[in-house]
Amino acid sequence: MAHKDSPAPPSGGRLAGLDVLRGFDMFWILGMEAVGAALAKASPSPWAQTIAHQLDHAPWIGFHFLDLVFPLFIFISGVSLVFSLDKSLAASSRSATLGKLLKRALLLYLLGLLCYGGIAKGLDGVRWLGVLQRLALCGLASGLAYLYLPQRGRIAALIAILLGYWALLRFAPVPGFGPGDLAEGHNFANWIDATYLGGFKWDGNHDPEGLLSTLPACATALLGVLAGEWLKRSPNGLWRKILGLAAAGAALAALGWAWHPFFPIIKKLWTSSYVLVAGGYSLLLLALFLALVDAAKLHRPLAPFLWIGMNPITLYLSHKLVPYEELSLSLLGGPVAAACGPWGPLLLASGPVLLALALARFLYSRKLFLRV
Repeated sequence: MAHKDSPAPPSGGRLAGLDVLRGFDMFWILGMEAVGAALAKASPSPWAQTIAHQLDHAPWIGFHFLDLVFPLFIFISGVSLVFSLDKSLAASSRSATLGKLLKRALLLYLLGLLCYGGIAKGLDGVRWLGVLQRLALCGLASGLAYLYLPQRGRIAALIAILLGYWALLRFAPVPGFGPGDLAEGHNFANWIDATYLGGFKWDGNHDPEGLLSTLPACATALLGVLAGEWLKRSPNGLWRKILGLAAAGAALAALGWAWHPFFPIIKKLWTSSYVLVAGGYSLLLLALFLALVDAAKLHRPLAPFLWIGMNPITLYLSHKLVPYEELSLSLLGGPVAAACGPWGPLLLASGPVLLALALARFLYSRKLFLRV
C-alpha cells in the first residue's frame, strides 16, 4: 500500500486547502490530548486551564474543541469522496468504481480491527466497531449514496437520518428506563449495543462508535459529500464558494445549538444536534482553510499540516506501532525534563507529537504515502 507519489502542492482541480485541513485535524489526534492534560497540571493560570479543558472530551453532554476532531475527519472524507469517485467514474464504469469503494471500506475496516488487537483475545475480545471501522462504514454509506442517489435523494436521506435518530432516542422505550432518557447506559443507542453488539465495547456494555450511532455519523459524511459537490460543481468563483460554505456552516451550527436544549449535543451518542454543530464548524473550517491556502496561497506557514494531511492513516496507525512515549522519555526525560521544572511533564507529553510530525515530514520529503 505504501508507494511513491508526487506530493506537490495541489493544482488544477485539486484543493490544497482540503489536504491542509485534513492535516490540521489529524494533528490533534497525534497526542494533543496528553499535552492538554500535562498543561493543566503545569499551570493553574486561566489560559492554560481553558486550553486544557478544550483538549479534553466533554464527559457526556456538551461540546469541547476535541469533540470536533473525529466528525471533522469524517466530513473531510465525504468531501474528498466526491473528487475521488468522480475521477474513478471518468476513467472506468460505475461497477468498477463500486468495487473500489467496497475494497477501500473493507481494508479500512480490517485495519480498524487490527488496531484494537484483532482476534488475539478471541472473538469476545474483538472490537468490532471503532474509529477506523466507523470511518469505513461512513465512507461506504456516503459513497453508495453518491453513486446511486440524486442530490435531492442524498439531502432527503440526511434529513431522514437526523430526524429518525432523534425519534428513536426520544420515543423508543428502553427496558428499565423507558423512552427519552439520554443518560449514559439508559438510552436506546446504548441498549442496542448492550443487546446486539458482541465483542469488546469501549465503555463496558456499550461503545461510543456503536451500532445505532453509526447512522448519524453517516449523516456527517453526507454533509461532506454535499460540500464537495458545491465545491466541484458550483459555477461560482472560489471566493463565492468559500462564502457559501461559511454561510452554510454558520446556519448549521446555529441550528444545532438551537436544538441542543431539546436534543442535547452528546458526542458518544452522535446526536443529531451534534451532527449539525460539528458539521457547521467543519464547514467553517473548510471555508477558512480554502481561503488561506487556495485563495490567499498561504502555503509555507501551513506546510506541517500538509505533511500530516498527505499521510493521515499512516500517522494514525503509527501510534499503534511506534512507542512514541518511550522515545520521548529517552530523548527528553531525565535531566532535560528535570531542568524544565513543573513544565517537564508538558515537554515529555509534547515529545510524541513532535516525533509524529518528524515522521510526517520524512514521509512527505521522500514522497511516500499510504493509499487506502
